[in-house]
Amino acid sequence: MLTALIDYESGNLHSAEKAFQRMAAETGAGEIVVTSDPALVARADRIVLPGDGAFPACRAALVGRTGLYEAMVEAVVEKGRPFLGICVGMQLMARTGHEYEETPGLGWIDGAVRRIAPSDAALKVPHMGWNDLVIEGAHPVLEGVKTGDHAYFVHSYQMEVATPGARLAYCDYGGPVTAIVAAGNTIGTQFHPEKSQAAGLRLIANFLTWRP
Repeated sequence: MLTALIDYESGNLHSAEKAFQRMAAETGAGEIVVTSDPALVARADRIVLPGDGAFPACRAALVGRTGLYEAMVEAVVEKGRPFLGICVGMQLMARTGHEYEETPGLGWIDGAVRRIAPSDAALKVPHMGWNDLVIEGAHPVLEGVKTGDHAYFVHSYQMEVATPGARLAYCDYGGPVTAIVAAGNTIGTQFHPEKSQAAGLRLIANFLTWRP
């Protein structure tokens, strides 16, 4: 089994690579590779798309690498491989992003990415640090992850889903902020599971053994 963490120069993948390698060793989930090779992505058994930075820049970086975007779509859409988007990687699953300019996303989740607007003016944006998860829906990747578990967030924008069932968890930051979304063989976390200690490692382990 091969899990590909896509490297498109939109984030530091070192901590993610180490967390996935650790949980792959514990679950017997096979090899973890960080790669920008379209051929490797196309044949991977699982795909992980991290992302740090602005939505338009991340999309441009992904699409701009020859064949990488197409290989990812082939693996996830045509072959039905399990997919995990992290932070902006999750946001890119939406239909559109509205950071600086309207930008098309992958369209795997019916929703739009917009700036967080906390009801409490004392809450700063970006939303940065630890927050409690509120779990709304059951999912195999969330087995053992429960309401009240802590997750680490760093972001200024969130996905507003058009289909309520697509949002599996949120956190409260002056109102609900989307934390986890899912549809079919895809799932995404706004927080960084590789930095979220026990709950994040459990989610990674579940993803590595998920068979949608």
